[in-house]
Amino acid sequence: MATSKPIFHTPNDFLHCMATSSNSTTTSKPIVHTPNDPSYYTTLNATIQNPRFSSPSSPKPFAIVTPVHVSQVQAVVYCSKKHGVQIRTRSGGHDYEGLSSVSNNNVPFVVIDLINLSSVSVDVERKSAWVQAGATL
Repeated sequence: MATSKPIFHTPNDFLHCMATSSNSTTTSKPIVHTPNDPSYYTTLNATIQNPRFSSPSSPKPFAIVTPVHVSQVQAVVYCSKKHGVQIRTRSGGHDYEGLSSVSNNNVPFVVIDLINLSSVSVDVERKSAWVQAGATL
């Protein structure tokens, strides 16, 4: 049986899915920035290292999602798959190639900005550390 490619509906379908699928153990919802929000372009350009990817001609995500809990990343993945949306992940701030900020194949995409998932825990006795993906270099 052949699998069919998900069909992108509209950004609102994805956003509605996000609003109903976030099953976090916290009461906080992920922060979702869309081009209609005043904070969208500031958030989009905040960590772009190469100015070429912040030019007006660069493809832009229809949403930037900044999860406040790890379980909210699952909701982004679920809704993206369900609605045919590509995901770009922005983490530690070292994306010089622009892979986490643009899409080069003209498909709708969303950016997961992991800036809120940036804790670092060190266990000196066990000589180990746990670093979340949003931690900066």
